[in-house]
Amino acid sequence: MYKPLEIAKDIFYVGVNDRTKHLFENLWPLPYGVSYNAYLIADEKTALIDTVDGCYSDVFFHKITSVLGDKPIDYLIVNHMEPDHSGSIAWLVSKYPEIRIVGNKRTVDMLKGFYGITDNVVLIQDMDTLCLGNCTLQFYLTPMVHWPETMMTYVPERKTLFSADAFGTFGTLDGGVLDTQITPERYRSEMIRYYANIVGKFGSPVQTALKKLSGIKIDVVCSTHGPVWTQKTHIAEVVNLYDQLSRYEADPGLVIVYGSMYGHTEQLAEIIASSAAEQGLRKIVMHNVSKSHASDVLRDVFAYKGLLIGSPTYNNKLYPAVESLLSALQSRYVKNRFFGCFGSFTWSDASAKQLAAFAEASEFEMIGEPVVMKQAMLSEVTEKARNLGQCIAHKILSGAEVVPNNTANCH
Repeated sequence: MYKPLEIAKDIFYVGVNDRTKHLFENLWPLPYGVSYNAYLIADEKTALIDTVDGCYSDVFFHKITSVLGDKPIDYLIVNHMEPDHSGSIAWLVSKYPEIRIVGNKRTVDMLKGFYGITDNVVLIQDMDTLCLGNCTLQFYLTPMVHWPETMMTYVPERKTLFSADAFGTFGTLDGGVLDTQITPERYRSEMIRYYANIVGKFGSPVQTALKKLSGIKIDVVCSTHGPVWTQKTHIAEVVNLYDQLSRYEADPGLVIVYGSMYGHTEQLAEIIASSAAEQGLRKIVMHNVSKSHASDVLRDVFAYKGLLIGSPTYNNKLYPAVESLLSALQSRYVKNRFFGCFGSFTWSDASAKQLAAFAEASEFEMIGEPVVMKQAMLSEVTEKARNLGQCIAHKILSGAEVVPNNTANCH
């Protein structure tokens, strides 16, 4: 029998860990696994906040009964319908046939679409409340963070926010669940990667949600992935990180991403990076798109202010993996970056033109002139590469704001 973990008075953690899945959404690597978090409020009326991936329904049930015993669950609150959180709903209804499922109009539509459930459904509106006895649930609709039905549930008596996927992170909970039981810093990089991979497109809705929640007192944040945040400093850090990422703000640093067939474009990347480092820029991350997963590249692009992309011309287009990365960046509306580009070709140059067009469409500030190598590394190409590294390093270290579609030349 599991020992119930009480995270606040009458509120228990009943989530599970997934150390088996290799790819989240069959796209994003999970080197450290992922947790699916659910929470149980054991009041005069009982309420379960979300479920877990259907693969873990048996473990989930044991955790629920460790809190409730034979007592029924009165309400299931559905903050998010993505299957990693709703996958056990049909199973739950079979165990608790009288359970009432609470959600907004979008949730109700998805309950019917995914699971054919239409009975015992409670439709709520934004800011509606539900009394459990000592605890009140208040519902905040937060659409497109990051699905249209997404909402958050707040318990004012416990100052506890159940935030759905917001403030979540990749990584399992290895023993400890609360931030007081773990080393929170280990999750920061995975939280940025989770945001960049999953939520990154929805900066504006995240900003709307943050403003909506700004007037309430929050002592505990319960996300559907990752640790439960209970310490004021940690909650402030997590909220500030989401605020920064959703405004597409970033730390001073440089990401250099390149594709290279025979090493020529890679040579340019090395020269540019070395030149930037000579100017005192310490945070430089380099990714070869043939080896680095797009998941990690996106994380670093969201984290740092400078972005340089290099590509050889390939079939009169960009290198395919570079082209795929540009598509991922555009679909996330990434902006507010200092940008430069470089490339190589043998008989027809297409890379510089296409990368410059990408920068303009993305509202980046173009730094320096594109550096293009034809066939071999001549001295003038080396000089241009070094100049690009110096120029973007100076821009990043200066603390200047990005001026979209501006071209900054260095001489």
